[in-house]
Amino acid sequence: MKVLTIPVTPFQQNCSLVICQQTKRAALIDPGGDTDILKRAVDETGAVIEKLLLTHGHLDHVGGTASLAEHYNVPIEGPHEADRFWIDQLSMQASMFGFPPVRSFQPDRWLQQGDEVQVGALKFQVLHCPGHSPGHVVFFQAESKLAFVGDVLFAGSIGRTDFAQGDFDTLIHSIKSVLFPLGDDVEFIPGHGPNSTLGRERRTNPFVSGQFG
Repeated sequence: MKVLTIPVTPFQQNCSLVICQQTKRAALIDPGGDTDILKRAVDETGAVIEKLLLTHGHLDHVGGTASLAEHYNVPIEGPHEADRFWIDQLSMQASMFGFPPVRSFQPDRWLQQGDEVQVGALKFQVLHCPGHSPGHVVFFQAESKLAFVGDVLFAGSIGRTDFAQGDFDTLIHSIKSVLFPLGDDVEFIPGHGPNSTLGRERRTNPFVSGQFG
């Protein structure tokens, strides 16, 4: 598996271009915007986009989805249906945060805990991790020990819980009960900022290591 991290939007959201090296089939995870940048990155790899994968419905993670799904003529998979209201309100989100107008969309497949998505020959486990948003999911590639966690967990921090239907206790439960059991050696790509490992965050992240009581 080859992964390129491409920061997009004024929020520097980490869009991941995931490529199956066996088949050259690929997916964009959380194409939040700056679609011309994403298209150029895809062209430079020679990969063929076969789907778009979404962790949750916030604007900086999904703003380019409708345009790119149309451009590549590919399906959209994710997030969990509990984030439908966020996707339905994309135009309002764009106006609120000063983004260019964006189109809403209907995912071709809503995802749930225990589902599996495939990119080329690669398989990803779907983990439902609410708290930052109610329908947030994580994509875990077990063979590579790599997780795409969106805004659930960051290096040294966690996702915000002050947006609609966010909940701090639910988020902490998702991290400790769903993510951490994957193993300390699992690396993760967050929605913003640098990569880390689950073990490092379990030991040192003040929000989940007990440093805040």
